[in-house]
Amino acid sequence: MKIITYNVNGIRAAIEKGLLRWIQDTSPDIVCFQEIKALEENIPVTEFEKLGYYHYWHPAQKKGYSGVGILTKIKPDKVVYGIGNRLYDDEGRFLRIDLDGLSVISVYHPSGTTGQERQDFKMQWLEYFRKHILELRRERPKLVISGDYNICHRPIDIHDPVRNATSSGFLPEERAWMSSFLLDGYIDTFRYFNNEPHHYTWWSYRAGARNRNLGWRIDYHMVTGNLEYQLKRAAILPLAKHSDHCPALLEIEPTH
Repeated sequence: MKIITYNVNGIRAAIEKGLLRWIQDTSPDIVCFQEIKALEENIPVTEFEKLGYYHYWHPAQKKGYSGVGILTKIKPDKVVYGIGNRLYDDEGRFLRIDLDGLSVISVYHPSGTTGQERQDFKMQWLEYFRKHILELRRERPKLVISGDYNICHRPIDIHDPVRNATSSGFLPEERAWMSSFLLDGYIDTFRYFNNEPHHYTWWSYRAGARNRNLGWRIDYHMVTGNLEYQLKRAAILPLAKHSDHCPALLEIEPTH
């Protein structure tokens, strides 16, 4: 089973840059989108249907902002829109599909880059999200939690950890949250397979950052520890250029 997570930074803009052809050529079983920035009626969903996907969308109430979606070749048993708190659900940050014994989540954690108010919102969300996932595991113990976490966990995950030490996305409290989250029993699947530096999933549009590979690894496939022996491969796909992010891939053996 091939699962892609991709912050598309506007799904219609990404489609104009060749996203549909890329999905056709890559042929993932599931795609978790973040930052779709569109209502479902404004997305050319029939194009995804032609490629063989069921599709589900949880947009933000605010136009042109946030929102998550999931494409899947396997029809879900259940689809859950939102995390159960309108404060967050109005921003379209959480979407879950249940496939037999496996649940796949597309999540878009807030950014705190616009000021202290949003940074506080981010930290409150992170704690709510963590508790929600812990409770969910009682009912759905096998989880793939894919998305844009807006956090670089370790210095290896960011091109300049010294200068970014006070930047949202690499703050000590955010990194501590990520460490605590992983200790709850999750695997950062990319780092499970690859401990080399210079692998990033987001680059600023400024100063030719992408061409110089001055990036941040903020997009993750996190899985519950009970899926460890089903992990086959994890990779970052920087050649896909439909966004300021690139996709990340996870391959797992199907759950039976």
